[in-house]
This record gives sequence, C-alpha cells and structure tokens, in this order.
Amino acid sequence: MQALVNKIWYQGHPLRWLLLPLSGVFAVITYVRRALFRLGFKPQTAMPVPVIVVGNITVGGSGKTPTVIYLIELLRQHGFHPGVISRGYGVDIQGVKTVNLGASAVEVGDEPAMIVARTQVPMVVGAKRVDAANALIAEFGVDVIICDDGLQHYALARDIELVVIDGQRGLGNGLLLPAGPLREGAWRLDTVDFIVSNGGPAAKGQFEMQLTPTAVKPVKCDATSGEYTFDKSQPLVAMAGIGNPARFFESLRAQGYQLAFCHGFDDHQAYDKTQLGDLAQGLPLLMTEKDAVKCRDFAQENWWYLAVNAKLSPQFDEQLLARLREVAAAKQGNFHGIR
Repeated sequence: MQALVNKIWYQGHPLRWLLLPLSGVFAVITYVRRALFRLGFKPQTAMPVPVIVVGNITVGGSGKTPTVIYLIELLRQHGFHPGVISRGYGVDIQGVKTVNLGASAVEVGDEPAMIVARTQVPMVVGAKRVDAANALIAEFGVDVIICDDGLQHYALARDIELVVIDGQRGLGNGLLLPAGPLREGAWRLDTVDFIVSNGGPAAKGQFEMQLTPTAVKPVKCDATSGEYTFDKSQPLVAMAGIGNPARFFESLRAQGYQLAFCHGFDDHQAYDKTQLGDLAQGLPLLMTEKDAVKCRDFAQENWWYLAVNAKLSPQFDEQLLARLREVAAAKQGNFHGIR
C-alpha cells in the first residue's frame, strides 16, 4: 500500500486524478478550520514564553526530529532553557504525560523517547498541545518551548514557525491529501519564518540542512566507546521505519556499508523480536536511531543503529537566535506591563 501511495504522490501515477475530488473536500475543510481560528471563533492560546513550532506541510517524515535536537543544543549553547512538547504519535495518552529518561516508545511515542534519550530535555506529550505546553512550564520552568510537529495545530499560538521539507522529494505532486502528500497548500511556505531543506539544494530564502552520521552503536545497551566494534565491510541487513527509508539506505551505501538487503517499514512502525529476527536471518541488522528506541527491550547482540546529527549554517543560527531574542524581549515586556 505504501509503495502505491509513493507512486501516486511522488512518481506521477495517474490514480492521483481519481483522488482529486477528495482533495477538494479536504481543501474546503482545512480552509474553514483555519478561518475559524483567524476570525476568533476558535481560540488560540498564547504562552508566556516563546513557542517555536517545527513542522512540515507534507505527510511523513522530513527531518523534523533531528532539527528539534539541533535546536535544543543550539538554544542551550546560548543560555536558553528549552523544553519540548509533542503529540506522542500512535500512543493513547489521557491528558498529558512527562517523558522521563528511559521511557519506552510504547508509553510516549518513538520520537519523544528518542529526543529525551539523546538530550535529556524536559518534555511533555499530550493530544492537546496547549495543555502540554502549560504542563511543561509549570513543571520545568522552561523559557522556550519547541513544539515537535503541530504546524497545523492552530489552537497553540506560535511565535516562530519553522518548516522542514524533504530536499529530495520536495512537495511531491503538489496536491493536497489524499491525491498528494500536502496537509496545506504550497502557499503556506510563504507565511512561515524559516524553511529548512533537508538533504537537498535550498531555494532562495531557505536554509540547507545535512544529516551527518555518527558512530554505529549497539541497540541492546549503551556501551561506551571502545566496548564494541562494527566492521562496515561485512554484509548486513538495513531497515528503517521513517518517512523516507530510501534516504537512510542511500546514505549507508555512500558510507561504504555492504547492504545485503534493505527493508523499509511504515513511519512509526511497531516491531517485535520474531519479526526482526526473521528479517535479519543471522546477519547484522542496522537501523535508525528512531527504530532503535522501539527495539531495546528485545534487541539481539548483532543489532545496531546509526544516529545522525543535523548540520545547519551559521547564518541560520544567527537569524533564528535574533528572532527568538526579539520575541522573548517582547513577551517579557508584555508580562511586566500586565503586572
């Protein structure tokens, strides 16, 4: 099914025209919804601290999570104390839930578990992002909120919008769901503060981001450097349950890994020991970091993951920090004015 969807959205399959009437219905629904917020019939809730929304206008992964991790580290380096909120995709969370270090993907979602495991950032997940943001401020006293996804969650007022697009696949056929991959029209890019192109050339006004690989690490344990070795010349099986698995496989080949077999799963796919054991067939199994957080409880000795770090330009850092300081100063002034 996913293969057919990719052909329709990214390879010009003619079935897209049959779905176009449904895209028209989707366009009307989303237009009305945005209008209700714009006209005040649906309320937006502003936070007392700056809110940065990291999202996209396409369905599927585009590199939001590495971008969020990059922002966490950038803001910390410049004296901020950021926290993160997220929906917790695929998890039925009643109210809000704090993401503690060591939390499983089953409890909080794969991306929140990965973000906290990597950064130990304060993080709260919940279906209602306004509630999650309020809980994050109350529990941790953060001075910046990063909203992982949620560009279309207009109930939460935002101060900075950052959109990540797939630099290789772009906006696909440019059509709205279900005929195309777009949640909102391409016009939406003209309204955001920053556009980051992941893994592809950046158009005028955009910032290019590259994902640089780190060392291969075992899924089963957090071994320290020197306690394990990985020979990239050996045949292995590669797997990825992300928005664009082909990107991961291509990067492995470019680094010289010998891929005997590759298997792409749906984004946010759940796994079990038997399923992946059958897939690997005794060969080393190499996966993404997001997959690894879902496999740690049942990982085998020869299961590995490759983490990546986002790399953006100094110009991006400067412009985002300048905008953030401007917003923070305005919010602080408004707060003191109210008092």
